Order: sequence, then structure tokens, then C-alpha cells
Amino acid sequence: MFIRSHHWAIALTITLPSAGLADHKTPAANEITDILVTAPDTQNRQGATTLGKDDFAVQRTTTSDTASLLKNIPGVSLYGAGGVSSLPVIHGLADDRLRIQVDGMDLVSACGNHMNPPLSYIDPNQVDTIEVFTGVSPVSQGGDSIGGSISVHSIDPTFAREEEATLARYSLGSFYRSNGNSSGANLSAELASHRLNLNYSGAFAKADNYHAAEDFKAAGPAALGRSWLEGDEVGSTAYETQNHKLSLATQWENHLLAFSAGYQHIPYQGFPNQRMDMLDNTSVQLSLRHHGDYEWGNVETSLYRERTRHEMNFGDDKQFWYGDAPGMPMDTEGENTGLTVAVDYKLSETDLLTLGTDIQRYRLDDWWSPSGSGMMMSPNTFWNIRDGERDRDALFGEWQSRWNSQWSSIMGVRYERVTMDTADVQGYSMMYTPDALAFNARDHGRTDDNWDFSALVYFTPDNQQSYSLGLARKTRSPNLYERYTWSTVGMAMRMVNLAGDGNGYVGNLDLEPEIAHTLSFSADWHDNKSEHWQLSIAPYYTLVDDYIDAAPCTTMMCNMSNSLSGFRYLTFANNDARLFGVDISGFWHLATVAGIGDFSLHGMVSYVDGENTTTDDNLYNIMPLNGTFRLEHSSGTWSNSLELQLVSAKDNVSAVRNELDTAGYGLVNLRSSYSWQQLRLDVGVENALDKGYELPLGGAYLGQGMTMSPTGVPYGVAVPGMGRSFYVGINLSF
Repeated sequence: MFIRSHHWAIALTITLPSAGLADHKTPAANEITDILVTAPDTQNRQGATTLGKDDFAVQRTTTSDTASLLKNIPGVSLYGAGGVSSLPVIHGLADDRLRIQVDGMDLVSACGNHMNPPLSYIDPNQVDTIEVFTGVSPVSQGGDSIGGSISVHSIDPTFAREEEATLARYSLGSFYRSNGNSSGANLSAELASHRLNLNYSGAFAKADNYHAAEDFKAAGPAALGRSWLEGDEVGSTAYETQNHKLSLATQWENHLLAFSAGYQHIPYQGFPNQRMDMLDNTSVQLSLRHHGDYEWGNVETSLYRERTRHEMNFGDDKQFWYGDAPGMPMDTEGENTGLTVAVDYKLSETDLLTLGTDIQRYRLDDWWSPSGSGMMMSPNTFWNIRDGERDRDALFGEWQSRWNSQWSSIMGVRYERVTMDTADVQGYSMMYTPDALAFNARDHGRTDDNWDFSALVYFTPDNQQSYSLGLARKTRSPNLYERYTWSTVGMAMRMVNLAGDGNGYVGNLDLEPEIAHTLSFSADWHDNKSEHWQLSIAPYYTLVDDYIDAAPCTTMMCNMSNSLSGFRYLTFANNDARLFGVDISGFWHLATVAGIGDFSLHGMVSYVDGENTTTDDNLYNIMPLNGTFRLEHSSGTWSNSLELQLVSAKDNVSAVRNELDTAGYGLVNLRSSYSWQQLRLDVGVENALDKGYELPLGGAYLGQGMTMSPTGVPYGVAVPGMGRSFYVGINLSF
């Protein structure tokens, strides 16, 4: 019998403000939060959930992946990827189909495997609030997306009161998790007067490969010339990451001006469902934000610039040498510049008009330097995307109205022009020339004129029930990889994969934008103050015209490859699709026992069904029926929870992608927290029963072996989930 030991450690956070100085948020800073979350306050009933740092205090200790902070929101699931780079999914729509902002920046994944998604650019310890629209989102929160919207914010500047000289706070933290030997540290410091605020935050995390609860493969060398992997060790799951942010803010009268500079460096991050790994990712983000509050309304302006330098190759668990070729270096460089302006004008006491613009300029180069002497990867540089351009110019208008004490609405229209282009390309050698010549002979410029519309109506008959109805048309243009990747040589196709399914992909210059029509409804019943019970039900239905799915590649080389079982060679293609589902959530206060405390039951259940109505195939990576149920106990500053996660089998899979079935499973998590004034202790265990299971959205296991080869990795192995993991955390603040 194989026995694996688990180690314990402590996470420590200390906050040290100056003695006798109380912190205070100015009206200007508070006004910004009000606009984002509560204008009007009924907005949150239509699929918008706002989480504060207290809502995910425990998750900060259990994960280094910011996207994982969303997993307790009904309707949200996660595509498996690297340890800090999972992709959020809302109602079956993921990745670029969602609008995801980090501190007001529309970040773009600069990678043919989408290894650096937007939420990977901020550490969980740097997050202050998260706003998620899972249903129909207003046009002011959408744009170039057909699914929901996610907005992540780091801590807003805090200023001292007028009568105080300065405010100073410092924090230091660390953590350790047993499975994967994960550790890290975080540091922040803040110094402020009544007019100025200077803030620094930094976070570091690293982990080894994690272990499944049971063997899912034979033990042995990870690949030729690589180290040994145990049968339960999930290859290519190690990572190291660091994030830093320095902010300077000033306030005067009714204005707030804030400048921030962010830096991220990921020296390595393995990907168990990709043929490549990230061997370096360096990003610099600069942003300038202004908020002005006036009698007639307010103005919010955000200007940002971000640059990413990204490198891929074969990590420690994947074969490095192919003949005389030392690996396969793949490089990308992305530059992202944006401007957002939103003006709120008070038409009356009950009506608010919002007018705004979004401007984005994105540039991408994706090149693969020659390696070795063979024609497959030499003698020239392979240009996957050369001088790629993707520009967005948007205008939107939105009218919020409160008709009376029971009825209110939000209606808006948005127009976007998306222009895209690339330069001519080349391959490593003559074997790539036919594809390159065919691509270069065509006009690469594309212009899409996209229209969005949303209407949301809210009805609150009394203080125990509320209802909402939403209708929307939303549009997304293809990304650069979907339109402009060009080679049908099998090796090059296998290096382009946004889905983690092990297949190879080639772009399609003739893709049309996706257009989604969504109808959503929500009903919420609760006691007068939502203290003792609540039940929410939110069904939805979406039809997508020109949904960008996959179709078999039809060139001679692709057909030869597709005649084999296992991984496929595909091209991006427009089809029509349909998605529908329902989210159910609620809680029930069970009892208050004198001397023991309060007991409550929390739960959520989500179901989504997705179909390609053109081909009658299932859509890829649709989360099966799942639910999370949590029994909570609290007594003063002591709280405990017993959580049960249930996921049914996934057997409605995409045939065109040869998607893998996964079995159903149940996981048990135990958590406990205790606070002594300024000290908080968190302990717990994830997957307490050490249950073996496969990740329904984890993709195909490509974590070891000869991953460049079409048959060098066995087909049919799903990425397994993590086995039992203990954690402990201590937080001290005063």
C-alpha cells in the first residue's frame, strides 16, 4: 500500500497601523464603489454578485489562482489550466467569450494556448472586491463578449481624516499547503495623508507537482532524460509566480486621481493539458484613473497600457530533445493600450443616463525561433502571427430608471467597431511554404461592426420577494488566433490550442463574429432581512449565431491525421449553438443553541446544456450537473464548515474534438476559523476523504512524455483532480 505523508505549516499576516490613527475612506472613494455596485441597488438581482475580501478570506489560503475565488458563485465553473491560470466559465461560455477586467484594464491573453488569461495577472492576496454578472449584463459592463462579465479590483486608496497627520499600515504574510508543497509570501505597505496615498503590495507563490488521490498511470520517467514521476503525481503542475503593484493617489475637492504600476513575473508554470509549458511570462501594467463627482452626476476615466513578454517550451516533465533540436522555443509579445470614459448624468431623482466610450489598441507578435538542423524546425523563424492588430472602438448609452417603489429598469445600446490585420508570415522551411503562400495571397484586414442591446426589468412587490427579467443581444469578434493562425502542418497545429483538449487547430480568415441572444429570469424569496432563509432560482436561455466551434481540417495532411483514432486536427468554424440552464442557491438558518452557537445550511446547484445546432454535436467543456452544500456553525468569532461538492458524470461530450467522458464524484472539505481580536486562525483540509476523480473541465492529460509527437502522449487520459491537502493560516491585524 502506498502512503503519502502530508505536512502542516502556518500562513502569517500582520497589519501594523500607526498608533492612534484611524483609517477613513473619503466620499470620493466611496462614490466610486457605489457606482460599480449599487447604481441602482436592484442591479445585483440580475445575476450580479459582488464579493468583498471577507467573502473569500479562506480561499486566499487554499489557492494561488485568482479565478478560483469565483467557484462559489452559482453558474461559474473553471477550465483547468496551470496552477495560477484557470479560465472562468459562466453558463457554458468561457475565456474570450466573457468580459474580464482587472482594475479597469481589458487584458488580453498573449499566447496560442491562452496560458496568461486576464485573472492570472493579479494574486488572490491583492484582490479587494470582485463583481460578477452571470445573467444578462448591462451594456456598460459588456463589450466584445457574449457571456457574463467579471471585474476584479485591488484595494482602493485610503486617506487619513483631515484632523490626522498621516496614516501608515503594513502587512506581511506567508502560506503553505501540503499537496504540492505549495508556499508563498505577501507584503503590503500603505502611507497616506488627507491628500496623498502611497501603496505597495506584492505576492509570491510556488508549488511542486500535485498528487492525485490514486494512481492514474504507471510510475516511471516523465520523459526521455527527465526525472521520475510516481503513479499519482500529476506532471506539469508546478509553478512559481510573483506580482507587485505600486500606487499613488491624490484627492482634492470632488476629484480622485490614481496612478498605478504593476509588474508580474512567472519564471515557470506547467500545463498538464497542453503540449507546451510556460517558461517565462513578464508583464508590466500602467494605469491612470480619474473620478470626478459633480452635482449633475460624475465622470470616470481610465487610461492603461500593458506589455507582456511570454515564452513557451517543454518543461521539466516533457521531452526536451528531438534529434539535435534542443526544445522548441515559442515567443509572444503583446502590447495593450486602452481608454475608457463613462459619464453618469442625473436626468431626475429617479433616472440616470450613462454615456461612455471604450477604446483599445492591441498588438501581438508570435514567433518560433529555429531549433536543430531538420526541416521541421529550421532554418528560418516561424511566424505564427506577425504584426497582429486588433483594435476596438466602442460607444454606449444606458438609461437606468426607477419607475416607482416596486419597478425599475436598465436599458442600453452599444456599438463597437473591431478592426483586425496581420502582416505576411513564413514557416521554418519549404515544407510550410504552400500554406504560407496561400495565406499571404489573401487580404488579412477585417472589420466588424457589432451591435449590443440589453434590457433588464426588476420587480420587488415587497421586502420578501424580488424578480427580474433580462433580454440581450451581445456580439464578439474572433480573436487573433482564431482568425490568423495559418499552418496545417500537424506539428504547428498542435502548438495552437485554446481548449486544453490535445487537438491541433488552424485559424480561419473567413470567421464571422458570434452573436448571442439571451433571455434570463431570476426569482428571489427571503425573510424580511435575509437573515434566516433565502432561495434564488435563475433560469436562462441563449441562442448563438455563428458560434465559433471546431470542424475537421480538410487539407490532405489533416485528413491523413484525422484518419487515426485519438487526437484530431481541426479548424475554427462558424456554426449555430444553443445553451440553456438554471442556477439555484439559498440558505436556511437551522437553529441557535445556547452556549454552542448558530447553525445554517447553504447550497447551490447549477445545470447547463450546450448544443451545436448546426452539427447536432455537444458543445465542448460543458460542466455537468453540480452542487455544493455547506453546513456552517458559528459561535462568536469561531466558525466551522462541512462542505460537500457533488458533480455528476460528464457524458454529453463533443464528438468532433474526441472529448473525454468523466465519472461523477463527491468531495468533502472541512474548514475552521477562529479570531482573537486582531488574530485569525484558519485550518482545514480539502478533499478530506482523499477521493480520486477526474476534472470535468480539465481537458486531456498531456503533462509528460513526447508531447510534440501526435502519438507521443496516450489518448484517453483525463487530468485528475488534487488529492487530500491540508492547510493552515494565521492572520494578525491591529
